[in-house]
Amino acid sequence: MQRRTSKRIMVGGVAMGGDAPITVQSMLNVPASDIAGSVAQAKRLQACGCDIIRAAVPDMESVALIAALKQAVDVPIVADIHFDYKLALEAAAAGVDKIRINPGNIGDESRVKAVADACRQRGIPIRIGVNSGSLEKEILHKYGHPTPEAMRDSALYHASLLEKYDFNDIVLSIKSSDVETMVNAYRLTAEACAYPLHLGVTEAGTERMGVLKSAVGIGTLLMLGIGDTIRVSLTAAPEKEVTAGIDLLRAAGHRTGEPRLVSCPTCGRTAIDLIGIAGQVEERLQQVHKPITVAVMGCIVNGPGEAREADIGIAGGKGRAVIFRKGEVLCTVDERDAVETLMREIEKL
Repeated sequence: MQRRTSKRIMVGGVAMGGDAPITVQSMLNVPASDIAGSVAQAKRLQACGCDIIRAAVPDMESVALIAALKQAVDVPIVADIHFDYKLALEAAAAGVDKIRINPGNIGDESRVKAVADACRQRGIPIRIGVNSGSLEKEILHKYGHPTPEAMRDSALYHASLLEKYDFNDIVLSIKSSDVETMVNAYRLTAEACAYPLHLGVTEAGTERMGVLKSAVGIGTLLMLGIGDTIRVSLTAAPEKEVTAGIDLLRAAGHRTGEPRLVSCPTCGRTAIDLIGIAGQVEERLQQVHKPITVAVMGCIVNGPGEAREADIGIAGGKGRAVIFRKGEVLCTVDERDAVETLMREIEKL
């Protein structure tokens, strides 16, 4: 698919927009005052593949967290700031890689200019985060409720405040907990500007429904070529957000350098523990970084043929498993040896 052409910016050492790979973000949920806990969580996020980490900076004491995170991980750090422009200035001075703040909520134009100047001088981009639950009164009065058009107008209004002071390293997010509203708001905003877009469904919910809503909302936009960075917001551990985000990108045809697992849904012909084997293979593939398709099929008769496009796979039946490559049988092994044999063959690819 052809991606929307967007402005390329740098978040620390990570490119965003243009033809840069789509990144996965998450946010620390440890209290900002708990520096040790925040650092430990940031390290876990980096280990599971998080590209950009956001941290709340609710007060001046929390600014110290930025330096601690910068020393602990190699992932760009975003300071999440609301209302107090002085926190943005201090975060910029502390070396943060990006700031999330809405210029229209920080006071008069002198404050907006101060933040724009501080970030421009240090090469720090700003993300404007529009949320359907916090639109300006004037915009709500115009549209009656948080419509996609209202959210687009809010995003462009905040961007114009920064543009007035010659600041253009801007990222926009236009989030709603309603998937249809979110998708349409992003589509309208994508048509109206060239700024990079941070995709997300806000307040998506617990892991089960949150992943589903994000897959529909974020996935729809990705398939339209819209989006430069994503966050799968979940009421769950941030590590689960990262895993879900990476999986979502793979499903949408991005992250093509990683393995893809296909497996059949099982039926009455299945004579091995296909569900267990598929789970083991999925877990083991987390450590594999090759652009291959791996199939786990339940029927020896049809498996290799149905998964002919897979690079390698398993087809099982009656306690035995066939290992095949490109539809051709390599060997037959006992069911309990199937996963280890498959992984050895994957190493040879």
